[in-house]
Amino acid sequence: MIRFFQFLFLPLFAIMMVVGNVNGQEGGANVITTAVPFLSITPDSRIGGMGDAGVGADADVSSQHWNPAKYVFMESDMGIGLSYSPWLSNLVDDINLAYLTFYKKIDDVQGISSSLRYFGLGDITFTSDDGTYQGQYSPNEFAIDIAYSRKLSEMFSGSVALRYVRSDLTSGQLGPSGEETHAGNAFASDVAFYYYNEFRRKRKDNSFAAGINIQNIGSKISYTEGTVKDFIPTTLRLGASYGTEMDQYNSLMFSLELSKLLVPTPNDTTSRLEYSKMGPIEGIFKSFADAPGGFKEEMQEIMVGVGLEYWYNKQFALRGGYFYEHENKGNRKYFSAGAGLKMNVFSLDFSYLFPAAQSNHPLENTMRFTLAFDIDAFSNQR
Repeated sequence: MIRFFQFLFLPLFAIMMVVGNVNGQEGGANVITTAVPFLSITPDSRIGGMGDAGVGADADVSSQHWNPAKYVFMESDMGIGLSYSPWLSNLVDDINLAYLTFYKKIDDVQGISSSLRYFGLGDITFTSDDGTYQGQYSPNEFAIDIAYSRKLSEMFSGSVALRYVRSDLTSGQLGPSGEETHAGNAFASDVAFYYYNEFRRKRKDNSFAAGINIQNIGSKISYTEGTVKDFIPTTLRLGASYGTEMDQYNSLMFSLELSKLLVPTPNDTTSRLEYSKMGPIEGIFKSFADAPGGFKEEMQEIMVGVGLEYWYNKQFALRGGYFYEHENKGNRKYFSAGAGLKMNVFSLDFSYLFPAAQSNHPLENTMRFTLAFDIDAFSNQR
């Protein structure tokens, strides 16, 4: 039988990527874990440089992850973007996340968008119980989705996205009890809304935006034919931003986001099988009032991101941000910084993440790159 722990390490490793380094936490830690946590990783460099505060920020080519309802407020009718991030580069050198996005405005009030997210977990060598080499495998996960967005009024829009998720971690190897494993599959949807208002104040252009997105509402996932199934990372995002023109060439935008996993909190009195029998919708409603520590622990489950973006002449950007997660819920606390260059047809963005306190943190030295093309602007130049 193939050693179970060699491929059990993979999903546990993926969970670690989301919850960060929880070593050294004192008593009281009760981290919520899910399957396919790669769905929660920030894929793009612009919002990645702004403390992951993106659901209420203004629209860009990578809005599919944060809030696809933004796309109907894009100035350009069509665009495409590609983001890449070496992941956990402080620990390994062959894990990476790639993110491809596309949007097209059908008319002034509606649009469609899509994205492909691919997460490569590097290479793993399988051996038998006696150490015999059984081959090498490259586990991977991906998600593909499509969204439709529409203006419901001049300043308000809504969107629905549909998503297919595939997680292939085991290459069909046998589990601890000899059961066969297979790739996990799940279907999910997002429901999002967005408000955007531009106005003049003190002879300067200003903007206010707010957004809400309930992500990954969908089926649970399993890697065997057994009865145990795991929740995917259903997440509530709520945020707002305010932009102001400093003068003819300089502008600023402030962004804030609150987010929470809509997944049941681990409880010593509830077995994994009982969690498996719980439906996804039931899990969403229970997630608001099921923490063993009561209201205090529920509040600890709220993650906070704040970001600042500065633009010079609408061509060069500098960004900064901070992300906070309570020490009992994963202890991710980090600053982020980034820069961007925008030309007529393309834009290039970069971001960098560094922990707020800990040294040798798994997320240390995280970099993201995004290249975007304005297809509409390119067509008009021809």
